[in-house]
Amino acid sequence: MKVIEFQTRKKLEIVDITDKVEQFVAESKIKEGHLVVSALHATLAIIVNENENRLLDDIRQTITNLISDNKHYAHNEGQDNNATAHLRSILLGHSQTFIINEGRLVLGTWQRIMAVELDGPRQRKVVLSIRN
Repeated sequence: MKVIEFQTRKKLEIVDITDKVEQFVAESKIKEGHLVVSALHATLAIIVNENENRLLDDIRQTITNLISDNKHYAHNEGQDNNATAHLRSILLGHSQTFIINEGRLVLGTWQRIMAVELDGPRQRKVVLSIRN
């Protein structure tokens, strides 16, 4: 198991973590197995998609449109005022599972592994675990 850490800089930000994940897989020397990538925060999500700037803008806009900041949420009556981040993370999910084949992560041509910050800026942790 490995924990990767990074600092986000925006309230809603998409961070490509693919290179760090691939490095972990290579260092593990596992030839065949499964990798789980899991966020260690309730307001951080893990997605797989293309890392293209216009698409990332579309993803951010869609997330914002689906769960608006301009609605009343009971959770916001407490001290955190981050109900939208929690609700958005439910839609996106906190983990993804990948196949390892011949010592390499199996991803499609344009697929990248990305952490979606929903309540930043914050220091974040993502856990990586391999099973063969």
